[in-house]
Amino acid sequence: MKSLPKGTVSAFELDQSDPKNIDDFLKQLPGKVDILINNGALGTKTVKKIAHTFESQDETFFKVNTLGPLWLTTKILPMMKESGFGKIVFISSVDGGITYFPGARHADGMSKAAITHFAKHLAAELTDSPIDVYAVCPGATDTPMFTASTLANLSAKQREAFCKSLPGGRLISPKEIAALTLFLCSSNGSLLRGAVLDSSMGLGNNPFSIHMKRKKK
Repeated sequence: MKSLPKGTVSAFELDQSDPKNIDDFLKQLPGKVDILINNGALGTKTVKKIAHTFESQDETFFKVNTLGPLWLTTKILPMMKESGFGKIVFISSVDGGITYFPGARHADGMSKAAITHFAKHLAAELTDSPIDVYAVCPGATDTPMFTASTLANLSAKQREAFCKSLPGGRLISPKEIAALTLFLCSSNGSLLRGAVLDSSMGLGNNPFSIHMKRKKK
């Protein structure tokens, strides 16, 4: 594979629920992979766009959220071992990855719990290797997917009240999760190798805090 000139950015389509598509994707890569950030996932609303029955939605959650990162990472790992360097970051979720939220979609949380388990298992296997593995578990983050699943049906006043009920009194910015991920991919990030990072501003410590605040009101 030929390397791209420094500073060049390329994008390729990937359907990580399809093993053949993953193979086709890897063939397009212009060089070895040093950093892998597994950030592709589905939420409780976005899954309904591609799967129309409850059972098929559950299956799709696991194909995209769990099996896709498993297959992709397993295929990229030999490249990292050969080059003697690698950073693998799994973007999981506070729901499933850290704790549980009553009323949340079971398959969604289960798929994120599986990703966190895979990250810990992989980190243990690679303890003596130069490859660092992490799992980042964000809380309520201001993304289109979270908006679709949670905020879309709220009025402006309800949304404001919801955000104030969160630890920190606000949504997490995607830039904050990106900055954390960038740090993990730096040389200083190796201090945290193998860590599962609760990146929820405290929601993972007390997932019932939102319900209790609402009850007091």
